[in-house]
Amino acid sequence: MAGARHWPDPALKLRTIGLLGGSFNPAHAAHRRISLHALAALGLDEVWWLVSPGNVLKPVEGMAGLAARVATARTVARRAPIRVSAIEADMGTRFTVDTLARLQRRYPKFRFIWLMGADNLAQFHRWRDWRAIARMMPIAVIARPGYDTRAVASPAMAWLRRWRRRLGQDRPESGRLGARRDTPALYQLRFDPDPLSATAIRAADPDWHRRNPASAPRDMLTFRLVQPGTVLSSPRKARS
Repeated sequence: MAGARHWPDPALKLRTIGLLGGSFNPAHAAHRRISLHALAALGLDEVWWLVSPGNVLKPVEGMAGLAARVATARTVARRAPIRVSAIEADMGTRFTVDTLARLQRRYPKFRFIWLMGADNLAQFHRWRDWRAIARMMPIAVIARPGYDTRAVASPAMAWLRRWRRRLGQDRPESGRLGARRDTPALYQLRFDPDPLSATAIRAADPDWHRRNPASAPRDMLTFRLVQPGTVLSSPRKARS
């Protein structure tokens, strides 16, 4: 779009970015914790939270509006090397594979690593062109309570396990993941998982989104305001 600004400037020295996509309905401390763990374990410069407009693998009922989810995510990510963005809505992409391809074209100087929980790996084979995603950038899977067994037994893991890598295996010279890497590449991050979940938060406080500030939050990548509104009735963003 003419006149649009896109952070970051290619002149900046940031090189390796972890991408964590999801509904963030709402974002919470466990999202922050796994992001900081991945950042340290993988030698990332930043983590970007890609707040999805909608997801066909999740019900529309109970999904807060995009602006409320972005605002809450910004609060949770405060003072951390995490940028919160609704750039998927801005780009109008429907599937994750298309979103990631667009991000690589928009930020060609950067290397991206897709971060996902074990719960997503368990259903990764249902995503559109999931093998193309694996060939596009490395994938780091983070443990989630109750999902590891299903993730290990999933069709996607049966295909991906041949490309498992050890941390540090792809970090010659520069010390950064992705400096000399081939894809597919799968990294499994093991740490004490946080049992906190957005489902439990919504069950305890279904009106959490109504207490967000009325003003529109600013997207931390496009710098545009994310306008308040209802959740999309037919989700444009699909993880399948």
